[in-house]
Amino acid sequence: MRTSRSAEDINKVTPAVISGAIRVHRTFGSGLLEHAYRACVCQELRAAGLSFECEKKLPLTYLDARVDCAYRADVIVDDVVLLEIKAVEGLAPVHSRQLYTYLRLADCPVGLLLNFGAPTMKDGIKRVVNRFP
Repeated sequence: MRTSRSAEDINKVTPAVISGAIRVHRTFGSGLLEHAYRACVCQELRAAGLSFECEKKLPLTYLDARVDCAYRADVIVDDVVLLEIKAVEGLAPVHSRQLYTYLRLADCPVGLLLNFGAPTMKDGIKRVVNRFP
């Protein structure tokens, strides 16, 4: 999936995603399930005119074995930003490690971990990069 987008182009996507996530969190707060937040974030992305794929199947190849759906990415925006949506009380270090693995599988340069269980969305955002240009 690797694209030849510049860092400047990629960095234009993340503020739109974060703004939409903040609007969703301000509307509902914490307490919903992850799939509900994902649907609302997708509505925000659509309203912002961004292209995205929800629950995109990502394959994994190990030696000669291929697993067609090793993981389903919550949302991939403009083929460059992978969103991992959580609704937990607090993020654990394993969440960042998982996101980094997902970024490598998807070959995306940026990932945003969005935790809607945090008191504010600002407290629930973690950015992870993978071979950022």
